[in-house]
Amino acid sequence: MNRDQIRGASRHLKGRAQTALGGLTGDPAQQVRGAANQVAGGAQYAYGRARDRAEDLIDDGRHLAEAARDRAEHLAGTTRDYAEDVADTARDFTDSARGHADRVINDGRHAAREARRRGETYGRQALAYADGHRTNTVLGIAALAFAAGWLIRRKH
Repeated sequence: MNRDQIRGASRHLKGRAQTALGGLTGDPAQQVRGAANQVAGGAQYAYGRARDRAEDLIDDGRHLAEAARDRAEHLAGTTRDYAEDVADTARDFTDSARGHADRVINDGRHAAREARRRGETYGRQALAYADGHRTNTVLGIAALAFAAGWLIRRKH
């Protein structure tokens, strides 16, 4: 649970308390402020969850990159061992085996770098998506607060 989730949940609860207090005292302005705080708190909590998920995706990308790098290193080690055995058996194939080993190592490193880059890119995209919806949420809250104020004002 991150800071936005905690603050959002507390703001939501504060809004519920304000709404209830406004209902008990008959203060419609307090009720509207409470409803706005509830919506804002819920939005902030949702943003926090989205951000948490984005961070999880970044971590997943890093783990994927590490696994790919480990696998590439394992393959590189296996290939080097094979190349040494071939060199002991026949000197003619040593250069060919080393060239193959270097290609596998480079391909493995390239695959690990690419997996890490993709994981980080997807993580950044997820964070940008969550941050992009924060504005929409604030605009939605403002529209709801305006509509609630308008409805309350029409009753008087």
